[in-house]
Amino acid sequence: MRLLIFFAACLSITGRAYAQVTYMGMIGSFPIEMATKFYSDNNVHAVYAYTKFHDPIVMNGKTENGKMVFYETDKKEHKTASLTFSVFSKKAATLSGTWRNMVSGKELPVTLHKEFDIEDLSPGKRLDREILQGSAMKQNYFRIVAGLRNGDSAMYVKGVKILDKKTDKLIQLVTPDGEFDCELSGGGLHSVEVGDYNFDGFEDFSIFETSYAGPNTSSLYYLYDPNAKQFFKSSFEGVSLEFDKKTKTISELNQCCAGRQQTLKKYKVVNNKMVLTEQHCLILDEHKDRYIEHKMKDCE
Repeated sequence: MRLLIFFAACLSITGRAYAQVTYMGMIGSFPIEMATKFYSDNNVHAVYAYTKFHDPIVMNGKTENGKMVFYETDKKEHKTASLTFSVFSKKAATLSGTWRNMVSGKELPVTLHKEFDIEDLSPGKRLDREILQGSAMKQNYFRIVAGLRNGDSAMYVKGVKILDKKTDKLIQLVTPDGEFDCELSGGGLHSVEVGDYNFDGFEDFSIFETSYAGPNTSSLYYLYDPNAKQFFKSSFEGVSLEFDKKTKTISELNQCCAGRQQTLKKYKVVNNKMVLTEQHCLILDEHKDRYIEHKMKDCE
């Protein structure tokens, strides 16, 4: 069997992915799928999954002197496996390497054949690509559908495929409305995240939307309807939302002015809607070296 592997690199100036190369190949006798992003400092981030199970595994690595090495780690960040290409070039038509279990020492050969390079595309030639996501549910996994904007070389998320891990069957295709224009997160590897956003015990998912000034970000939130067995777009919105399962509350932190001003809000969930319960405006007093609470209008 063959596999698809997506490679994405980033511009050293903007940090955006500038290349995505698709490979077909094998690791031993096991087909896998992998998505990888290269950074300008030679660090590499990757996600791969055995196509029999579709459970994504996150790896980090580095390219140096024509060699590329990834490492798998456990929850305690201990290295458990490596994927090594002793001779690596993004322009190469074929890549050969070795996967090694760092606990048992078992090794498997790797052979990949390049099939697609996004550098061959132009803004006028829109060819959509599917990218495996680093987050998955217990029963389902995700692929984003990434495409080019008209007149632009930057890729964005056009939709999300939700698939069954066991059968690879398409469960749902989310194709949001025309206002949907989400940037690729982590080179497209982490555009989708999983969580229980309305605290009803069912897994939901979000799609990274954009980054604003400083650490501020926004996402779109899709909730699961157990009766329809489908996901629907919620009205949840806000800056850098955090979800607390213990208190069943949502926190929003909006920072500006190089962190000198912070707007803090807290919400509860009622009938799948965010209901504001408290809010605070904090402004840094540089003389006292601490944040002082002000009226909300001072943060607007």
